[in-house]
Amino acid sequence: MKTPQLLLLLVTILVHVASAFPSDRRGKEKYASWDDVNVVAHGLLQLGQGLKEHVDKTKAQMRDVNAKFKAFNGSVVELERVQQEQREALRTEKEESERRAAELAQEVKVKVEEVQKHTDDIQSRMERLEGLLTNTETFSFFFRFQRLVAAQSRRIDQLVEKIKQQQDKLEKQSLHLQALVKSHRRRDEETALRGETEPIHDREGLAKDCHELFVRGQRLSGVYTIQPESSHPFDVLCEMTSDGAWTIIQKRHDGSQNFNQKWDEYKNGFGSLNGEFWLGLEKIHSLSKQGPSYQFHLDGEEQKFALHLQKASPSLLQEKMAAGIPFSTSDRDNDLAADTNCAAMHSGGWWFSGCGESNLNGRYPRRKHQTRRQSKSMFWLSMEGQRSSLRTSVLKIAPKSHQ
Repeated sequence: MKTPQLLLLLVTILVHVASAFPSDRRGKEKYASWDDVNVVAHGLLQLGQGLKEHVDKTKAQMRDVNAKFKAFNGSVVELERVQQEQREALRTEKEESERRAAELAQEVKVKVEEVQKHTDDIQSRMERLEGLLTNTETFSFFFRFQRLVAAQSRRIDQLVEKIKQQQDKLEKQSLHLQALVKSHRRRDEETALRGETEPIHDREGLAKDCHELFVRGQRLSGVYTIQPESSHPFDVLCEMTSDGAWTIIQKRHDGSQNFNQKWDEYKNGFGSLNGEFWLGLEKIHSLSKQGPSYQFHLDGEEQKFALHLQKASPSLLQEKMAAGIPFSTSDRDNDLAADTNCAAMHSGGWWFSGCGESNLNGRYPRRKHQTRRQSKSMFWLSMEGQRSSLRTSVLKIAPKSHQ
């Protein structure tokens, strides 16, 4: 209520109070009645002042609430703008990549047609020359020309083969691009459902494996930080090639690292990524569970990190691993041998079906020519059933499109 309205109310009350007192000539009673009026008026003034202060305080609070609502609306508008920019950038990148792919495919098609036309022209000329062959000199010329044409045909075949290789590489890059676009779209949808948004400076985030780093443009082999789906970030050694990248999960070459470790060490990993190391069963499990992009699958610790391989050959070892072989160490005997702890017998940890197939984590041979009787060293059973001692080993994984 505004101040003039309070004053008008006060005057009205005073008039009514004055009219309520009887008219009397006695001065004492008259003055006593006006004192009462003053008391009432003073109380009403205090009430009006209190109401005014309350109204002012309420107005200040309303202004603060309105300011906060404006700031919130601005944040919502900015969030929508950032998301729109991200969607436009991804759409532009996809359209540009598809345009380049279409242009390259058209160029390849034109070159193939030109080569085919040139070949047809040469064949036509040869047919005309054959009709003109009437003497020995002409025959000699024809044979020389035929050799020349054969050499030219070989060069044409080589060119066609190179064109086919370029087409294969183009198709692989197209598949990688489609997978990356799907990954971005799925991540944006999940973020939108959670009501969150990513910082602009970290739009891509960490790659899920070494091959995704290659797709993003990395070409140097070395140690990188990755983050598989539903996993914490960790460092890996990446081997970059001309066609893609491999994620290294085990490397041995000089015996500097002791591989005769217990279950927890094999679970978490040990060694140096710049030397000899075992990446760790938990990390390998997080890599393998990212969909059907790899030709193997590693179960979690609840299933004893059992290894499942796709059947690539009819060997007995492949058949066993296709069904799943648990991992074993000297303190966790999970092998398929009934009366023997293969990890304790051979040293190290491995997926032992029996004790005689393979063990790439055995003891490193200190001499170049160790005999087969030294069963604790590294060894592998070949397809022919021959057991070979080893001094180096590298285990690496990559998506099917790169293998």
